[in-house]
Amino acid sequence: MRAFLAAAALFSAALLAIAFLVDPYDTGRSPLAIKDGLRPQGPRTAAASRGRDPAFRAAIFGNSHIQLISPEELRTRTAIPFVSLIAPATKPREILTLIDWFLRHRREPAQAIVVGIDEYWCTPDPTLPNDKPFPFWLFSRSPADYVAGLFRFDILEEIPRRISFLMSRKAERAPPDGYWNYEPDYLRLGHDVDPVMRARLNQLNPSGGGNSTGPFPAATALEALMKTAPAETALILVRPPVYATALPVPGSPDAAANAACRKAFAELADRRPRSALIDWRVDRPELHDPNQFFDHSHYRRSIADLVEADIAAALAKLR
Repeated sequence: MRAFLAAAALFSAALLAIAFLVDPYDTGRSPLAIKDGLRPQGPRTAAASRGRDPAFRAAIFGNSHIQLISPEELRTRTAIPFVSLIAPATKPREILTLIDWFLRHRREPAQAIVVGIDEYWCTPDPTLPNDKPFPFWLFSRSPADYVAGLFRFDILEEIPRRISFLMSRKAERAPPDGYWNYEPDYLRLGHDVDPVMRARLNQLNPSGGGNSTGPFPAATALEALMKTAPAETALILVRPPVYATALPVPGSPDAAANAACRKAFAELADRRPRSALIDWRVDRPELHDPNQFFDHSHYRRSIADLVEADIAAALAKLR
C-alpha cells in the first residue's frame, strides 16, 4: 500500500510538472520558451492566451449580449488593435476577472476597455454570484491557485492536445482576436424563419434587473478595478440592445429598476475621467425591427455595426 501510494504521488507530481511546463492554456507561466497561441477551444480558457497577447491595446468584455461586436471593425474605425474577451453566459464576477487579467498583462498602457453592461450588472448581491462553471484559477493572481487548478481531469485530456499543438508546424491556432460571430449558429437553428421563435419576439419579456433601490456592487467593483488601470485608459460602458418587447414598460417596477441601474453606471462614467456610457437599452426605431433580432437580447450584424459606430465615436471624443 505504501509503495502504491508513493507511486501514485510520484505519477501525479510528474503530470503536474508536465502540465506546468507545457502551459495548457498559454498563460505565460511556463519557464520554457514555447510558441504563442493555442489550439481552437472555448473562450473561457482561450482568454488566458488572448488576454496577454501584446499585439492588442484594447479589449471587449461581456457575454453573448455584446459578443457580436467585432474587434476588427473597431480596429478599422479607431486604429486601436482590439481583442474580444467575451465569454457566453458569464456575469460580472467572471468579466471582472478577465478585465483584471487583461490589464495586468499589458506591456504598454491599455488604450480602451469596452464592457457590456446588461441586467446581470444590476444585482444587489455583493457576492456577484455566477451560475455557470468558470476557471477562476486560470486567471488567479496566486501561483498556488493556478497550480492547484492544474490538478484536474480535463488537464490530463488537454496535455496531449497541447503537446501536439506545440510540436506541429501545421497545427490550427485559435483566432488571436477572439471574435465569435454567432449569426451562423442562430441561422442554422432557424431563429430567422421558425414561426414559433419569431412569435416569441412579440411576447412581452421586460427586464430591468430587479433592483430599483441599490446597492449596485458590480458598479462599485468595476470602478475599483479601473483605478488600477492607467489614467489614459478609456472605459466605454455599453448597455446592449434588446428587442422592443424586452424594454421595460414605462411606469412599471421594471422601468424603475432599469433607471436605477442605468444611473449607477452613468454616475461611474461621470466620475471617472475618459469614460462614457453608451445606452442602447432605450426605445429607438431599430429595436422594433424583428428581422434585426434572433431573440429578445441577441441582435444581428446590422445592429452590431451601429453599436460599433457609437463606440468608435465615443472613443474619438475621449481622445
